[in-house]
Parts: sequence; C-alpha cells; structure tokens
Amino acid sequence: MNYTAALCYLNYLPNYQINGRMALKKMGLERIFALCAALGHPQKKIKAIHIAGTNGKGSTAHALAAVLQAAGYTTGLYTSPHFKDFRERIRINGKPISKTYVAQFVTRHENLFVTIQPSFFEMSVALAYHYFAHRQVDIAVVETGMGGRLDATNVIVPLASVITNISLDHIDYLGHTLAEIATEKAGVIKPHVPVIIGERHANTALVFEAMAKACHAPIGFASDRYAIQKVSQQNDGLTMHVTQDGTLRFQDLSVDLGGAYQLKNLPTVLHTLDVLVKNKWVVPEDALRKGLCNIKPLTGLRGRWEVMCKHPQVIVDVVHNEDGVLAIVQQLKSLAYEQLHVVWGMVKGKNVLAVLQHLPKAAQYYFCQATVPRAMKASVLAQWAAEAGLKGKVFNSVQAALQAAQQRANMNDLVFVGGSFFVVSEVV
Repeated sequence: MNYTAALCYLNYLPNYQINGRMALKKMGLERIFALCAALGHPQKKIKAIHIAGTNGKGSTAHALAAVLQAAGYTTGLYTSPHFKDFRERIRINGKPISKTYVAQFVTRHENLFVTIQPSFFEMSVALAYHYFAHRQVDIAVVETGMGGRLDATNVIVPLASVITNISLDHIDYLGHTLAEIATEKAGVIKPHVPVIIGERHANTALVFEAMAKACHAPIGFASDRYAIQKVSQQNDGLTMHVTQDGTLRFQDLSVDLGGAYQLKNLPTVLHTLDVLVKNKWVVPEDALRKGLCNIKPLTGLRGRWEVMCKHPQVIVDVVHNEDGVLAIVQQLKSLAYEQLHVVWGMVKGKNVLAVLQHLPKAAQYYFCQATVPRAMKASVLAQWAAEAGLKGKVFNSVQAALQAAQQRANMNDLVFVGGSFFVVSEVV
C-alpha cells in the first residue's frame, strides 16, 4: 500500500472532524487501549506533555514544542485537525511523519484495524505514539482532540497535564455548563502528575482542585503566577514584559504569534516549563526566547492570527467559538483600518447565535461554507447572522467569498477570515 492508498484507507474510517456526530462510536478508551496493546504499548515508552482545553491548546502545544526543540531535545508533536495533509498531525522537530512510514504502518496492521475497528482519530493517535516510540523522541507534546477524559490521547501518563482554559464548546458531548465541561477536561489529570491550569475561573477552579486532590496531583494556575505587561505588536507577533509573582521575570519577550489569545497562552507555557525545569529538564532562557520567537518555522503552525497579505490586509484565524470570538474582536479593535470585511463560515453543532452576536455589526460579511460534510450551509448561516444583526451576502465557496471581499476592499481596509478550522484550511 502506498501513501495515497493508505490515506484513502484512513479517510474511510469514521471521522468526527469531517462527518460530525454520525462518525462517533460509543465513547470510551477500549479501542485505543486495544490498539496500543497490539502495538506493544508505545504510549508507555514516551515521555510526554498532555494538553487539553477549549481554546489555545494548539498554540500552547506548538509553543512548548518549539521551546523544547530550541533547547536541544528531539521533540514529537501531535495535534489535530490538519490543514492540507494528514502528516501535519504527527511531527518530530517540526518535520512531518514520512509518507512511507504512514503507508507501512497501515499496510502492516490492516488486519488489526479490521478487528478493532478504530475511528480515524484513534488510528492517528496510535500511529503517533508508535512513531514517537520508534524514533525514541526525548519528549512528545500531545494535544487532545475534542475532550479529555474519554479522548483517545488519554492513555498516556505524562510528565505534566495541561488544561489551557474552559469555555462553552462541543456542549452536546462535553456538557452544557462550564463545570460539566471542566469535569470532562479534568479527566486528563493523572495520579501524582503535576497539572497546570491556564486560567483560574470561579466556575471551574473547584472542579480542577477536587480532581487534583483526589489524584494527589500538584496543581498550579498559570494566571495566578504570571502576568503580561507592556504588550506591543511587532510585525506579525507580540513583544511583552512578563512578571512572575509580581516581579519582572522576562523583559521584551517576543512571540511570533499574533492575537490577544496568546496573552493567555504564554503564562501556561511558562508555568509548564517551570514544572519541567523543576524535574531536571534543562531549558535555558536563550532557548526559551529562541523557541517562542520561532514557533512557526520550528513547528509549522498555521492559521493563528496569520497575516496572509497586505493592501488590503488579510488575516485568518481558526477562531470558532464564543470565547475565541471575544478575544478576536478585542484584537480587531486594536488595529487601524477603514472598513472591516469578514469572510465567515461555521460547522454544524455549534451554538451559532451565541458566537455571531459578538461579531462587529458594522462589518461587511461574506458568508460561505467549507467543502466538508459538517459545514453549515452558507444560506442557513446568513439567516442566523441576520438574527444577530449582521449584514452580508452568501457565497457558494470560501474562495469565492474571499475573492469578493478582496475585490470590494480598498487598500486601507481589513479582510478577516474565520469561523471554522476548515474555512481557514481552504485559504492558507
């Protein structure tokens, strides 16, 4: 089986990201444990950082991987979903897994997959753990998928468990309140393993503290220890001062990612690195600075407040839920432009009105749908948008919507593209 055939096989498996609810099998870890057992328990052979959360977990994972790579460690990185190529999900030192390795893995274990019948996500996680163990990485940074407790990645016992933040997303599967969602995300907390929570929130802190206590796991809230000050925009990134426990820790610390959400992610990254250093991992400050200002080239991260072109400026971001939109809107307010044009598409199963009501009403909207079965019809999205007081036109593709926005925008306008990972994937 060559890579093309292997990819066809993988895409034939049930895939929530593409097909939504009908792709979900009975929730549980039985299949991933069975897969890993048949593969020789690769998850037990790697040291890892496990990252869950609603927003920011992808950026946090890439930032940690970049710093560890800059510190000289052979670093695995597992993230999802991917933009263009399945291999983006599984990297070592920023380099995607080879086509040959994927093809050989699927070919050798095809009978096993027929017996266990894993989902696309379970298959990709098993492959990632097998690959990292085989290549003997020093450390792997692993991002969860949708949840935590029953997420297929949750078969590892990591060096540290990280939960970036909690907001309302995937409520049909994870719960309808912040506390319910936090309970699911807290399922990544393991006995005696340090846990880092990105933000202290009154509705979730008690959930995390109770789970950590039950697991005898040391817990820390990054927002309690680190604070960001004197932020300035530098090219496509940010430069800031960072205090720790009220004292200046880093002056002019630069991150090559834009967007207000990075101000929440950075304390989580720094607190996680503190936990590693406390456990004898060596991360010099020059490696920290080098990693943070080179996240994109070191790890291949795309789609987070990414400036695609200028005059007119086009910015894309995978923002897709209420909390993320609030952060993006604040970022947009900090920019200078004459007219805002928003290319927007969403997937089914979201609290659409709750998201749309926070978008700027003065903008011109271009409603579209990505080419995946989960995509919400642009015409339906436009109806929801009208209820939220947003005005715009419907387009039959992302590219058509973007082209129309760019043609209408003048040189001093801003075009923003977002609403779904899949919308952005058709632009980057």
